[in-house]
Amino acid sequence: MNHDEVATTFTTLFGRPPAGVWVAPGRINLIGEHTDYNGGFVLPFAIPQAACLAADVRADEVWRFHSEQTGETVEVDTLTPGAPGWQSYLAGVVWALRQEGHRVGGADFVLSSEVPLGAGLSSSAAIECAVMIALCDLYALDLDLLQRAQLCQVAENQYVGAPTGLMDQAASTLCTAGHALFLDCRSCAVEQVPLDLATAGLEILVVDTRTPHAHVDGEYVARRAACTRACEILGVPLLRDVTDLDAALALLPELEGRRVRHVVTENQRVLDTVAGLRRGDFDQVGRLMTASHASMRDDYEITVATVDLAVETMLASGALGARMTGGGFGGCVLALVRAGTADVVADAVRAAFADAGFGAPVSFGARPSAGARRTS
Repeated sequence: MNHDEVATTFTTLFGRPPAGVWVAPGRINLIGEHTDYNGGFVLPFAIPQAACLAADVRADEVWRFHSEQTGETVEVDTLTPGAPGWQSYLAGVVWALRQEGHRVGGADFVLSSEVPLGAGLSSSAAIECAVMIALCDLYALDLDLLQRAQLCQVAENQYVGAPTGLMDQAASTLCTAGHALFLDCRSCAVEQVPLDLATAGLEILVVDTRTPHAHVDGEYVARRAACTRACEILGVPLLRDVTDLDAALALLPELEGRRVRHVVTENQRVLDTVAGLRRGDFDQVGRLMTASHASMRDDYEITVATVDLAVETMLASGALGARMTGGGFGGCVLALVRAGTADVVADAVRAAFADAGFGAPVSFGARPSAGARRTS
């Protein structure tokens, strides 16, 4: 649905035109998985697929949310953390702003999102960040981009109940076109790192394995809990502070040790990837992506058969590197491929899935795009 259509739906439903239309993109994480809540490094970039939101203020303390995907309109007059339903991702942003003391009253929203659900492309953060930028404009809130992302994380953590890190909301809010976002999740320092694939004769191919996952589940919580236990054993506030991996592994039980090894080595892979991008060494970037996937598979144990098969097939078909992206247990795989070969690689994955009896995947190209913005 384009911006004009969202505005038209708003006018039809609520009897007046919206004050504006805002978009916030999904994201792909080039590298740096499960490092964000451990105070580490991540390197995501925004994608063209985005959540689109038409909105306007109301004179009362009521919030009406309409989803074009479900066709539902939900009215909320009490903001209750933990309330079920898709609307909690929108209402949670209102709640987070009000908890922080910002004067935010009622509003009407029409939402349409083209970010695939459950694919590891951060569909929930895209929704939250679209609501955030709309409310900041509508209520003239003086919040910088990082503060907006942090409050969106509060909404997801404390209102929705998903224990995610800051990466998704930061990417949807802070990314710029043509760049990846190098984010230090402890200091919140950011750097826009050029991701000039075309000049290097490369493309990023994304394969949605159509294996949905959910972040609000026991597996994600279990990974975070293992990291917390490891920090307690090692006497450090965050796994980011582990500087001697061998010494740490000698102190940890086997499971916690594997979780720590992933986080510590993944942080180094992010740093090495940033260095590789600065040098234009995409061969190294590809190798690091593949190593990241192996670590997620073997040490963090968050991959599944479909994503492993996609990665193996992409590499066998000539990709420079490939890895799962997102929280795990399904979702999307991305590959760094030479320009003009994406269709060959995608066809090989489709054939491999058919041979394995898996459902057909969906493939698309991804380019680094702009973050949340007003479009009308």
